[in-house]
Amino acid sequence: MRVNRVGSELTAELVVDGRVPYSPVLSPDGRWVVYLLATVGQAGEHPSSQLWLAAADGSVSPRQLDIPAAHLSCPRWSPDSESIFFLSDWSTPGTAQLHQIERTGGSPRVLTAWRSTIHAHRPLTNPALVAVIAPDEPADQDVERGDDRDDAHVRGHTPPARLRLLDLRTRQIRTPALFDDRHVAEVVQRPDGGPLAVLTWSSPELDPGLLDTALHLLDPDTGLARDLGPAAVDAHSLVWWHSKGWHLAYLALTPPGLQAGTAVFDLAVPESGQAGVHRNITAGMPWCPAELAQVDGGTPLAVVADGLDTTIHRLAPDELRLVEISRHTGLVKHLTTDRDGAVVAAVVSRSEEPEDVCVSPASGSFTRLTEARPELRAIRWGTQQRLSYRASDGLALDGVLVLPPGRSRGDGPFPLVTLAHGGPYDRYADQFMLRWAPSGQWLAHAGYAVFLPNPRGGQGRGHDFAASVAGAVGQQEWTDILTGIDQLVAEGVADPDRLGIGGWSHGGFLAAWAVGHTDRFAAAMMGAGISDWGMLAATGEWGVFETALGGSAGWEGTGPHRHDQLSPISYASAIRTPVLIVHGAEDTNVPLSQTEYFHRALRRFSVEHEYVVYPRENHSFRERNHQLDLLRRTRAWFDRWLMPPTTPT
Repeated sequence: MRVNRVGSELTAELVVDGRVPYSPVLSPDGRWVVYLLATVGQAGEHPSSQLWLAAADGSVSPRQLDIPAAHLSCPRWSPDSESIFFLSDWSTPGTAQLHQIERTGGSPRVLTAWRSTIHAHRPLTNPALVAVIAPDEPADQDVERGDDRDDAHVRGHTPPARLRLLDLRTRQIRTPALFDDRHVAEVVQRPDGGPLAVLTWSSPELDPGLLDTALHLLDPDTGLARDLGPAAVDAHSLVWWHSKGWHLAYLALTPPGLQAGTAVFDLAVPESGQAGVHRNITAGMPWCPAELAQVDGGTPLAVVADGLDTTIHRLAPDELRLVEISRHTGLVKHLTTDRDGAVVAAVVSRSEEPEDVCVSPASGSFTRLTEARPELRAIRWGTQQRLSYRASDGLALDGVLVLPPGRSRGDGPFPLVTLAHGGPYDRYADQFMLRWAPSGQWLAHAGYAVFLPNPRGGQGRGHDFAASVAGAVGQQEWTDILTGIDQLVAEGVADPDRLGIGGWSHGGFLAAWAVGHTDRFAAAMMGAGISDWGMLAATGEWGVFETALGGSAGWEGTGPHRHDQLSPISYASAIRTPVLIVHGAEDTNVPLSQTEYFHRALRRFSVEHEYVVYPRENHSFRERNHQLDLLRRTRAWFDRWLMPPTTPT
């Protein structure tokens, strides 16, 4: 029997034309939140976003600041909470410059005319100075060579971003001759107006840049600097705090592997010389820190992924550990705080609530400040249920089930589509499941039950859980997913004859892996997925990090190689399931060669499939028409194979 469609009012246009908030920043005095707003799909040639302002107590409706249409990013408050600095490329699309606008309104002021794009900035306690991170300006001869298309590029010589100081009185930019040619990734000032902590990489490229990180100090007034020594792999989210002296804390991978859970590291900053031991203060914790937020008048706050939910922790300085202060259903991200850490703001999403900017006492419940997508109010959403089950070896697992609108488990069995998440260090929180790629609510509105599993390798259950897939992708993580499907079949929720599977990135890998190991699925969708781990280590921007997942790169010798055992391409001759393959032509994360290889193998073995390449797209699709096509095409693909028309009686 064909499942009736319910909620057909959810169109692809409603999905991609909706607006999403991001990068909220709470003013130091805790009274205002500034945030960015952009549509899901990019309609024009260049991305465009808006800067909005809301009163933290909700007393004044949010209002858009009067800024020319452009791609905006990196909003930050002045120390006195009276103006906002931000990056915009309105004058030269693709080349961001620093701007400033008063909180009360008026026209923005252009502060820089740098001939390279500015990556980031940080207003300093000295109101006349702003720290700016940007590559060197191109020399005139380099511009001329580019105009003449004489633009050969030496690989491994991408210009690094450097730390610069902008004097707002003169609009002059000074570049301290520091840190050799290391790439500056982050800068944050000590809250008392002291030195800048600077995080650098050995290269702007993720591999090897993230493998060789270091910390430095710079006095912005005197220009004196010193090195604090190496930091951990993939160091980021740098914050200061004080207890019997100054400390720095940051997030990084738990050593020694490159597929690992994220940890919080802390180091005391001495008055001279290099720093001492970088202590992992979250070792052994059964959850995963995801963000750190500096509190100028206290100790840092941390956003923690905890199963299907999110918690906020505060650093307890005497015990040097994180202590939970509030728990929130669903997803919390982009945490920001006032000067004293009494009030926080973040982007929050729950099962039937799209992402919005919310505010809360640090230890309280969030109150929504914005409603970015009022057009979704009238839609009847599919019922979302939290799942808890055990893997075949007894490991506790979780996930989410989305049922068609107006239906219950008792109305099953349903055609079931399993969507594996990416990463693999990612997770499904109990959040609103609607996005530009095929998602829970999008397919539920077409009559499907949708299973969103969190297998091992992901975020939210600690380091060991995440590290367990290193050199073992497609092994226990795959059986974790299969166990969940089997449970839904046994419970009468899923129709065993109408199973589909799909995913994006690592989820696309798992879909390709699945169809090479079982004929149980009637259809599959491989979105920007991996077919060969050795080739990904050689061509993807994450390099040796992919080797940690696949187990080898291919240059270790003549083989056999571990990655051959873990690559879906090795099992292509066994595939019988129809596969939809979709990929962005300009993907630098998982290059197009991955699915080109898989497509050629399926063609060689006469497997029914469709291979779609989207021009100009990278790993995440941005263009509106491409997102619309992807949503419609994927639903039509599963309809074709999982929902055959009924035969008239």
